[in-house]
Amino acid sequence: MTKTRSYKDNLLKALTDPSEAREYLNAALEDENPEVFLLALRDVVEANSTMSELARATNRNRESLYKTLSEKGNPQLDSIRSILNQIGFKLAVEVSHRYTAVKRRCLR
Repeated sequence: MTKTRSYKDNLLKALTDPSEAREYLNAALEDENPEVFLLALRDVVEANSTMSELARATNRNRESLYKTLSEKGNPQLDSIRSILNQIGFKLAVEVSHRYTAVKRRCLR
């Protein structure tokens, strides 16, 4: 019988690399469903910290963090920024390839 490893174990190991974690989070942000980003953020947290450590660092309780990062979570921007900051990331805005077209439409 062949033993298989959980994809989650491999994913969490890969997400300890900051470049991998960044790309994973950015890919999740491209999905129109905000739940995808919250679950990806939870994976990155799990790979790099514990909810207890994160709760202490962000001055939030652990249960609240689990709820925030759940599929049904609806966190405030400051919560997301705080969590990202504690695991070594920050929010950024980039220019979309659509920027010029949108700008032209707005100026008409």
